[in-house]
Amino acid sequence: MTDIASDSTAGIGATDAGDAAGSPAGGAAPIFRGVRRALAQRGFASLTEFRLACGRRADVLAMDESGTVVIVEVKSGVPDFRSDQKWPEYREWCDAFYFAVDDAFPTELIPEECGLMVADAYGAEVLREAPLLKLAPARRKTLILRAALAGAGRLHRIEDPMFVQAPPIV
Repeated sequence: MTDIASDSTAGIGATDAGDAAGSPAGGAAPIFRGVRRALAQRGFASLTEFRLACGRRADVLAMDESGTVVIVEVKSGVPDFRSDQKWPEYREWCDAFYFAVDDAFPTELIPEECGLMVADAYGAEVLREAPLLKLAPARRKTLILRAALAGAGRLHRIEDPMFVQAPPIV
């Protein structure tokens, strides 16, 4: 279910990260894998590199049966963390926001108002739960619909890599 393919479905999600096989780029791949495994064990289905309506791209967007939306920002090292100042913008697009790092990362750098996961290729441990701030119902509905369309589009492209979807009719 690794799915970092480009999402052209009605302008939903788009990515330029990762390789043609859909693997996250660079040293972050094991963290992505471990985070997604841990989220699945908690009952969440996830998408990687999901483009939000605001134009930002969430590293991992996950939802459970109750509609709870989680965003996880993966950081492969301190330079990656320090160069990224956009993370506060993700809070308006989820119920809970986490950073995920590897075990070599100095966790004291992660802001207290964020959840914290430490991950490797086999799983992740939640060191600090994220505060729960509920999304507005209309935003939740739109976000879940967009995620469903993105996921379906990604699965279609795995099954039929030569398929090129027509642009939406306006």
